[in-house]
Amino acid sequence: MDANAQSPGQFLAADVGGTWARVALVRETRDAAHPVQVLQYRKYLCADYPDLATILRAFVESHSSAHPRRCAIACAGFLLGDEVINNTLPWRLSVSATRADLGFDDLALINDFTAVAHAVEQVESKDVTLLTGVQTPSPSEPVLVVGPGTGLGAAVRVPHGDQIIVIATEAGQAAFAPSSPREIEILRVLSRQSPHVPMEAVASGPGLLNIYRALCILEQRTPTLTEPSAITDAALAEADAIALESLRIFCGALGSLVGDLILLYGATGGVYLAGGVLPNIREFLRRSAFVERLLDKGQMRAALKPVPVRLIEHGQLGVVGAAVWYLHQPRTSIRHENAPPQRARAAK
Repeated sequence: MDANAQSPGQFLAADVGGTWARVALVRETRDAAHPVQVLQYRKYLCADYPDLATILRAFVESHSSAHPRRCAIACAGFLLGDEVINNTLPWRLSVSATRADLGFDDLALINDFTAVAHAVEQVESKDVTLLTGVQTPSPSEPVLVVGPGTGLGAAVRVPHGDQIIVIATEAGQAAFAPSSPREIEILRVLSRQSPHVPMEAVASGPGLLNIYRALCILEQRTPTLTEPSAITDAALAEADAIALESLRIFCGALGSLVGDLILLYGATGGVYLAGGVLPNIREFLRRSAFVERLLDKGQMRAALKPVPVRLIEHGQLGVVGAAVWYLHQPRTSIRHENAPPQRARAAK
């Protein structure tokens, strides 16, 4: 086979967050229920590489004999012009520069949770935990996909006839609204660092660390835990009182946010929680104040109670969702290195 040959129907799909970049070689299928098949897959620690192009090149060189020249990228953040705005990525990300560096014919970018929203129908029942609500949602109502990882992502699936419209959001950048005296104290501590305290400053992996540090300040204790995973481990083992309180506050604040988002977007068709933090605290989340805080919306409690809220394993959903979205985009002519990046845009 020619070393530069491309296999028909094959292309790269990547899911890029602040911590991990998940890359896959995928193939289009003729199965409407599962339109994408993952052929090869690998995770890369973003901080170990100087840029995204290096990660994609490493994957192609070590995993792919097909030499794909097309790529769909799901990326945390907001695409402004040609560059992604995201304070969790360890490097600058320019769509056109990445495409030119790799010599790809096409490189398209979509918001990471928009990608997950395109893929939730691919989730198998064994990977789903129902936290509250009825088992069977209405297929005609909007569905919310939200989750805390290195940041906080959210998107909404809106049925439109035989099609699905996915709306990307920057819900993680909305202001944190405390719902208890303790959360008000935490907000006061966090607001000393910045006048705007976004929701992801609390409901994310780094947000859990922010809560813990704020509580240490309030309790006049020296922080001993420096990673979100260490806080989670200490809380689950009940080995540190402040870590335990931090995780409880994290779950409660996330519940309040999800309830707000359901009401804001009319997402009565259900909620999928897909953040990387949550599977590690599955049972803790179920026992926490998450559900009660989600439902605690005054007279709207009755409307929220039947809404199904499911925790799902994120896994390969980002790469699958990016690939599914890409396949539904209008086909354009093959573009060479000096051609304008016609798909250098996020799906909004």
